[in-house]
Amino acid sequence: MTTQFEWPARVYYEDTDAGGIVFYANYLKFFERARTEWLRAAGINQQQLSAEHQVMFVVKATTVEYDAPARLDDELKLTVVVEKLGRASILFSQEAWCGERLLVTGKIKVGCVGSNSLKPTPIPSHVVEKIS
Repeated sequence: MTTQFEWPARVYYEDTDAGGIVFYANYLKFFERARTEWLRAAGINQQQLSAEHQVMFVVKATTVEYDAPARLDDELKLTVVVEKLGRASILFSQEAWCGERLLVTGKIKVGCVGSNSLKPTPIPSHVVEKIS
């Protein structure tokens, strides 16, 4: 699966640190928003998924590499690529770009869990169909 989803973001004052650059942990927030919008674009509503199918997605692991800083008011392009779709997990490759400059790369593993038990559970088949 190599289809790339792109989502724009702007850097706000609240995203920056005392040095005026994006605080490193905020890239995880940007990546989370891009994955959420990717799901929406695929026609998947996370609240509905939880209410009707009693499942939700949770982050299991992240690896992030920082190459260049973003600053206040920068326009970013966030990308989402599904690297591996498992029975109960998805491995994403994500990037943050500012123009032609690659800022951050990340690998994020997300697991599907039962809403009540928080134990791993298979991704519902209708979700797999929409994101495949």
